[in-house]
Amino acid sequence: MAFHFLHLQQFPILEQLKIEEALLRSDERNWCIINEGSPVSIVMGISGKKEELIDLEKARQDNIPVIKRFSGGGTVIVDEDTLFVTFICDKKLHAFPAFPEPIMKWTEGIYKDVFVHEQFRLRENDFVIGEKKMGGNAQYIKKDRWLHHTSFLWDYSDERMQYLLHPKKTPHYREGRSHSDFLCRLSDHFPEKPGIVEQIQKALQKNFEVHISSLDEARALQTGDARQSTALIET
Repeated sequence: MAFHFLHLQQFPILEQLKIEEALLRSDERNWCIINEGSPVSIVMGISGKKEELIDLEKARQDNIPVIKRFSGGGTVIVDEDTLFVTFICDKKLHAFPAFPEPIMKWTEGIYKDVFVHEQFRLRENDFVIGEKKMGGNAQYIKKDRWLHHTSFLWDYSDERMQYLLHPKKTPHYREGRSHSDFLCRLSDHFPEKPGIVEQIQKALQKNFEVHISSLDEARALQTGDARQSTALIET
């Protein structure tokens, strides 16, 4: 079995999500998509309510686009220092059942080969170093395929975090902490971002063939009639 490996740089997250949704719904192959950065955007899960999650007046004033993605999960502010990693898989690729927890554990196994740090682990639905979150996850599981994507914080702006309100539902381990007390930067623990991309590819190659793919190849699959839920929303 093989993974098609697509490496993007500073690619708009709205366009990335549209490609991912098309690959999930219209393709049969397995994909790993990595994107190093995006123009500043706020991304909400499919069931998120913007009034409860975003300082809409501030976002509107600063012309920050708000995107509702097709998958679940929480709300994030992303920018040029966010590292996005997405796995799209046929259910038959793995022996484990296609439910959220086994999928999370499989991705944790991949990332343990990448983020070699004694305090790295999966905690609730997040990837953490010690007590601080370094990556948030979202999933979409359908009849024959599933998708898991992670936004890793290579770096982040404390100021930009102010676009996000404190959500009503948070992980237990957050314990009411502010964004700045709850989050950590990968750049404080690992020397360079390109090295992470290389290690993800090597981790996949332990168990799968990896075929390098192009953006044009992925975009060609957006021409189908499959449903598209990813959208820019009004603030």
